Amino acid sequence: MSISINSEDCVYTSCYCEENVWHVCKYVKENHPGLLDKCVAVFISNEKQTIPLWSQKQSTDEKGLVIWDYHVIFIYLAKENYFDVYDLDTTLPFPCSFEEYKTKALGLDHDLQTKFQRYFRVIPAEQYLATFSSDRSHMIKDGKWLKPPPNYPPILTATSANNLNDFISMSSREVPGQILNYRDFVSKFS
Repeated sequence: MSISINSEDCVYTSCYCEENVWHVCKYVKENHPGLLDKCVAVFISNEKQTIPLWSQKQSTDEKGLVIWDYHVIFIYLAKENYFDVYDLDTTLPFPCSFEEYKTKALGLDHDLQTKFQRYFRVIPAEQYLATFSSDRSHMIKDGKWLKPPPNYPPILTATSANNLNDFISMSSREVPGQILNYRDFVSKFS
């Protein structure tokens, strides 16, 4: 069964991918609750917070290359051994098959310098909804917004006002998620 969601209908704010994906998870929970257990949020980052992704809307490069500090995508098990990727910042289709996303957005990891090799925190959507919080302070420098914030209130939980850095950190065990290197991540979803 597919999730009927169009990118135009998604809550979206540029440079707030973690909140955009949280809202995709919320949409599935509210509109397709029986499918939520087939959905995950995925943080992509590394120790240096220098991760390359291609086919990105923010790019000025002909291949769509952007070096993000981190990025967050949504993955859905559409049918046995077939996964769809929902990335609101890509120029690829929405959704996009995992195989196409792997080829055109992730590229190969073994060709990258060590400082660019990616790690992936894979979090079940229900856990992400229950645990993620951000007060957006990471987007404020010298008292000014680096990028305009979303027009809705920050996402908070009863126990946390801001744990975004724990989700981004691939060594933190303070938040849920399975940490995978590139090879294991690709193997899990291919």
